[in-house]
Amino acid sequence: MAEQFDLPAIIGGSGLQAMPGLDITERVDIDTAWGQPSSPITVGQLGGQKVLFLARHSDEHGIPPHKVNYRANIAALAELGASCVFAFNAVGGISEALGAGSLVVPDQIIDYTWGREHTYSDSSDVILNFVDFTEPYDAQLRAALINAAALSGCDITGQGVYGATQGPRLESAAEIIRMERDGCDIVGMTGMPEAGLAREKNLPYACLALVVNAAAGKSDRLISLEEITQVMAERMPLVNTILTEVCNSTLATQELT
Repeated sequence: MAEQFDLPAIIGGSGLQAMPGLDITERVDIDTAWGQPSSPITVGQLGGQKVLFLARHSDEHGIPPHKVNYRANIAALAELGASCVFAFNAVGGISEALGAGSLVVPDQIIDYTWGREHTYSDSSDVILNFVDFTEPYDAQLRAALINAAALSGCDITGQGVYGATQGPRLESAAEIIRMERDGCDIVGMTGMPEAGLAREKNLPYACLALVVNAAAGKSDRLISLEEITQVMAERMPLVNTILTEVCNSTLATQELT
């Protein structure tokens, strides 16, 4: 048996401030108990499926990773009835096999961030919510992303460890060496606390990551904004295709292991 996605949400990161092909029907300004989200929630039809879209860094890409109101973002999507979240993240590649342009659906995450508002269980008037985070990404959503990539005719890596760093500066070569020893395959700045908050809201969540550069010390050149921009220009159309395909796919009940 399979079921159609009810109301999927897409969180767009760097390079995805708006969703191409989204037939917008509404822009919702919403206040939550944790403040306002990064941008109004866009409601529309994407390939025939109703979806919610949120620009993580705002419509103008003006909010740095450590200043994103992740709690408001996830809470707003949940309050508007999102049934699941597909998050897009631009990342650096640590593993040698994950060069610029690679697409990854990670299955694990390590949190190196600090000082971020990372839980809804932080006041005396709520019951502490000790959520299980053994598998941080939803297995069915991961499988759906991998299948959507296959249907779109592109190669994708179906597992990997996302290392979430504080930002907004990029990492030092020594930090990347440490992360590699820890088992990280990719590095980004927005994977946490977003994934953890989605789990607290019981909102299935998965990540589609695009490697836009080799991580610090992993190439013979310094990281170049021009090269990152070029990779995004070449690969974002494929990202859009995968996200459109997955939102219009069926969600198989058999989970990916």
